[in-house]
Amino acid sequence: MEYRILGNTGIKVSAVCFGVLTIGPLQANLNIQDGAEVIAYALERGINFLDTAESYGTYPYIREALAIKKRFKPFITSKSYAYTWQGMKESVERARDEMGLAAIDIFMLHEQEDEKTLEGHRGALEYLVKAKQQGLIRAVGISTHSVSGVMAAADHPAIEVIHPLINQAGIGILDGTPTAMAAAIQYARLRGKGLYAMKALGGGNLLNRAYQALQYVRKIPGLASVAIGMKSKDEVDLNIAWFSGVRDTELESRVGRTKRRLHIESWCTGCGSCVEVCRYQALSLRQGRTVADQGRCALCGYCAAYCPDFCIKIV
Repeated sequence: MEYRILGNTGIKVSAVCFGVLTIGPLQANLNIQDGAEVIAYALERGINFLDTAESYGTYPYIREALAIKKRFKPFITSKSYAYTWQGMKESVERARDEMGLAAIDIFMLHEQEDEKTLEGHRGALEYLVKAKQQGLIRAVGISTHSVSGVMAAADHPAIEVIHPLINQAGIGILDGTPTAMAAAIQYARLRGKGLYAMKALGGGNLLNRAYQALQYVRKIPGLASVAIGMKSKDEVDLNIAWFSGVRDTELESRVGRTKRRLHIESWCTGCGSCVEVCRYQALSLRQGRTVADQGRCALCGYCAAYCPDFCIKIV
């Protein structure tokens, strides 16, 4: 496993970051013991970086994994949508309490779009700065789906870590191309920020070219790590192999046979853009949101490119 330092934080993380969202109630919905065992296995294999968020509902999985593997002390990132001082204080305390941790390594403002969004979350950001001074967190960061978000964070003195969305197809980037996002990442790197990527596989929509998609992201200078959602030990092994440049056809075939489904996130607004482009008539609007007919869905992922809110994933 390769390890890199996140910007100026001094935090040395594995090139593969375990994205904990996938095992939780919003996606695969594994039971806590099974999900925790996958995380614990990843720790054994050398992954020392876990990415979660308050909204994922996965704190119990991490707590259990740490109980299983007590000698491992991974670095953990969490995030919150809170925008006030008090709201963020409650989020940090909840994370510490539910994961059984004295401190959180990185705590982020979740899904920031630009400098105006950062200004709107000023109270929450000020609390994170205070929490760092108190030793409750180690570094302050943001996650973002936009080039503007990366640029705003790069110029903000309080923000140390940035978690940007980037993949070779540009799926989910709100305001630009993969090239523009890569350029913003380079700018942030030169400003001393630590960066690790999300959605390298476009929310599962690039699974048919997963190896190439991961190679694209891992070769972008300035990215210390790439967060990848995993829900099985085989997927852990495969991602580690791929990040080492190793192709294992038997393992790839086994993971490729895993049954998958189209998942529509709860924040779908029912705009209908995906319904209009689905060539298999697998999507429809029901009670103000999109629903998928899994029997018709071909898992092509084409619809995801038309979702303005990145609601569509293959899990």
